[in-house]
Amino acid sequence: MATAQQIPDILSPQFEADPYAAYRLMREAAPLIHHEPTSSWIISRYADVERAFKDKESVFTTENYDWQLEPVHGHTFLQLSGREHAVRRALVAPAFRGNELRDKFLPVIERNARELIDAFRRTGEADLVDDFATRFPVNVIADMLGLDKADHERFHGWYTSVVAFLGNLAGDPDVTAAGLRTRTEFADYMFPIIQERRRHPGDDLLSALCTAEVDGVRMSDEDIKAFCSLLLAAGGETTDKAIAGIFANLLAHPEQLAAVREDRSLIDRAFAETLRYTPPVHMIMRQTATEVTVSGGTIPAGATVTCLIGAANRDAERYRDPDRFDIFRDDLTATTAFSAAADHLAFALGRHFCVGALLARAEVVTGVNQLLDAMPDLRLADGFVPAEEGVFTRGPKSLPVRFTPVSG
Repeated sequence: MATAQQIPDILSPQFEADPYAAYRLMREAAPLIHHEPTSSWIISRYADVERAFKDKESVFTTENYDWQLEPVHGHTFLQLSGREHAVRRALVAPAFRGNELRDKFLPVIERNARELIDAFRRTGEADLVDDFATRFPVNVIADMLGLDKADHERFHGWYTSVVAFLGNLAGDPDVTAAGLRTRTEFADYMFPIIQERRRHPGDDLLSALCTAEVDGVRMSDEDIKAFCSLLLAAGGETTDKAIAGIFANLLAHPEQLAAVREDRSLIDRAFAETLRYTPPVHMIMRQTATEVTVSGGTIPAGATVTCLIGAANRDAERYRDPDRFDIFRDDLTATTAFSAAADHLAFALGRHFCVGALLARAEVVTGVNQLLDAMPDLRLADGFVPAEEGVFTRGPKSLPVRFTPVSG
């Protein structure tokens, strides 16, 4: 049995190189750690993280977002609770589910995937991260909002800056300053567009947000700007890393790649298992309203709690052989993997379950299908070994592949 002293610090290079080994030690020897550098309490077991996410905010709240999200996004609905949260969520949710998603935005998703793949489908080579994954979700979101995709590089720079701010566990002042600049730059960009859509609404998501009303409540310009900022950061970074992760995992398991190629209904399983095995977001914070006892001890009231999704999703108490990638495992349910009833923790759970989960699924299913069609003998570039990077969010930095172009 390992001791707590043997566990690499979450801010160390050793941890970033292989967090999964550290997670195993945490779950076994120190399921509750008081981490002084970040002034937070770290929990790593599935049961504890699940409890924190499912709590109806009597114990585990999202008050941490006041200092973690608001400085870069503005005041978002994630910071709200009770009826106020329910109403704000109801204002934005329709675009991300059901008929609205299928009829209005699926064609947008399909077109953006095709445009990106057209740029390399005849070359026989691509970097699935640089040429597709980092561009696809941002282009989709920009298109959905009716923003100019020519501003892609600005959008990408903004969301990269925001995600760096959110994951700035070491408190780097330059990262903080860049995040704060991004809030100002994004507001300056968005407010004139929001005001124009209020005067002349169109058929895009931004216009829908400008005109939506629930129980007599409408979103302010600040509400809309904050949501768009959140959408770009959360929707860009996570789907980007999920798509890259799916292909990295499948390429490392050729028999499972062959199965998915043969039966495309297995894409859902590949996505769900990737979310469990190599989640794009490795940690989400909560704040305690009262003292609470978890595995390993007691967390005081008013404390920041770092919930380690990457550790919980590999808990042997919840999953058999958790360090094995297996799209056919029977202890992970693909049919509920993109709903609040998910039995992995990558989208959180409960009332703060990711509102964009079904959008992410639509992007992944479309993108993976089109990529497999364009690359019938997909393989990694000779000698390349994929490697993940990141601590707060994590995924392959590069994924160069080779394929024989499809004729015609």
